[in-house]
Amino acid sequence: MESYIVSARKYRPVTFSSVVGQEAITQTLKNAVKSGHLAQAFLFCGPRGVGKTTCARILAKTINCQNLTPDFEACDECESCKAFNQSASFNIIELDAASNNSVEDIRHLVDQVRIPPQIGKYKVYIIDEVHMLSQAAFNAFLKTLEEPPAYAKFILATTEKNKIIPTILSRCQVFDFKRITIEDIVNHLQFVAKSENITAEPEALHVIAQKSDGAMRDALSLFDQMVSFSGTNLTYKNVIDNLNILDYDYFFKMVNYMLDGNSTDILLTINSIFDNGFEGQHFIVGMCKHLRSLLISKNPATLKLLQESESLKKRYEEQAAQCSQQFLLNALNIFNKCDIDYRQSNNKHLLVEIALLNVAALFDHEQKKKSDVAQSTPLQTQQNNSSSVSRTQKPTNPTIATKQLFQESASPNTSSASQVQKTSTLTGSVTPQTAVTDEQPAGQKITEPQRTASYVTRTSPSLIRISDIGKKKQNETVINKDIQQRHNEFTIEEVKYEINRYAESINKENTFLANLLEIAIINIHDNDVIEFHFANKVNGDTFNKDSSNIIRMLRNKLANDNISVTTVIDETISNSKPYTDTEKFAEMMENNPELKYLKNKLMLEAEF
Repeated sequence: MESYIVSARKYRPVTFSSVVGQEAITQTLKNAVKSGHLAQAFLFCGPRGVGKTTCARILAKTINCQNLTPDFEACDECESCKAFNQSASFNIIELDAASNNSVEDIRHLVDQVRIPPQIGKYKVYIIDEVHMLSQAAFNAFLKTLEEPPAYAKFILATTEKNKIIPTILSRCQVFDFKRITIEDIVNHLQFVAKSENITAEPEALHVIAQKSDGAMRDALSLFDQMVSFSGTNLTYKNVIDNLNILDYDYFFKMVNYMLDGNSTDILLTINSIFDNGFEGQHFIVGMCKHLRSLLISKNPATLKLLQESESLKKRYEEQAAQCSQQFLLNALNIFNKCDIDYRQSNNKHLLVEIALLNVAALFDHEQKKKSDVAQSTPLQTQQNNSSSVSRTQKPTNPTIATKQLFQESASPNTSSASQVQKTSTLTGSVTPQTAVTDEQPAGQKITEPQRTASYVTRTSPSLIRISDIGKKKQNETVINKDIQQRHNEFTIEEVKYEINRYAESINKENTFLANLLEIAIINIHDNDVIEFHFANKVNGDTFNKDSSNIIRMLRNKLANDNISVTTVIDETISNSKPYTDTEKFAEMMENNPELKYLKNKLMLEAEF
């Protein structure tokens, strides 16, 4: 029986050109080999499975090759390359810092550095997972790393660059490896499948690539696992069944149900997802990813961000055309909030269902809004056409009467200033006018609640007189002034109510004034003058400092712009109400003898 070699080892790159997804780094290393400008130490950092250790081995093999190819790759024919391929090279030493992290291990390595290479130019030390070295080991390694012999090269590899001490980082050329894109992983998996005579659906390879999270080693391990499960025919269904992945068909169907407002199928589908053993948060994360894919599919410029197969991209484009951008953004916000609240929820199943139904209701509301806008367009046309109504058709509604007035010529018995003109333009601005109709006495003004819209009239230039313009502006100024002035009547109870509310609102910011307002005696004088009676001048001065805010508040709350306040000092009321906490407590004991008995019985003393 032949010994089986996993794909991650069997198809491990052996040249710079065969490294997948790290073109910038491999090209830089080849240029360094070409020019002979090799650093004394390299640090390869990045996520797992992206080629750090592989590139370190390729670099070590290439710089010791005795017969480089024209594109500066190792020849695989010289003595050094053959020794490396057989893992028998004495010039390339690999050290796993995870298991050899003590200071004694580093001292032993430093002792080996003193011995020059027997074959080749350089002695290369590859230290993997270098962040696992202890602090003492790092310190023991510093001097050698800074001033190594000319023939010694160090290549450090780590997944956690942040754990490397700055003194080590400053002595190395740092190369940051990136995650491999889904497209590059799929292309490499297709190459492996073809080499192994395996038939694989593109969608199946895309799922494996997405599951690997940018790590080629993980993708090849998953590929081997799926081949063991499916045999030589790798299908999309077998992959999602074996890896326990939600099929994207679920998300396409769910969005269609939400667009149709089909709450029944929404609940049945999510229930089947839970019955299949999927976590609710797993579904929410997938739903967010699906909505994002729909969002970027709406614009051809962003469609390239969608790393899916061509057939799947077409499905995303078709469904994205049915959704508005605002709907997708609002849905993403709802599901994102659901994802945040998921861990704290006691009823996770219900939380996911509510999020789905809210999105369905969101689309329904959007459709109703569009319908309302469409219905409002004929209504607006009808209002514009109402300018042709005959003067003999007298409207009964005051607002319609106002419109009628500015759409017709004035009657012969009205003043010359009002004898204007036919309506030519309808605007939404509010312009106060003095309106006179056949059903309204002359001189009567329309009050503000009756004005739902106003109409600006345009006249023929031959009918405009300078004197009329002056009178019109003067009349409008007077009317505006009358409309702004408010004269609502009010009672003492209303004043006290608003003062108490104001005192509560400022209690934290100005406790002293709030207490003064509570104990003040309030009277109304001459209808619009409110008197505040205080026990002494200090209280009155405190009140006067904030009187402007109190006047403004009372005018707004009581709808009367003529309100004013006065302060009256009356020493006879000094003890009429308790002011301090001690006085309040004394009054409480006087009104409640049981409280006084309890205080004396327990021998309590009040502290304020």
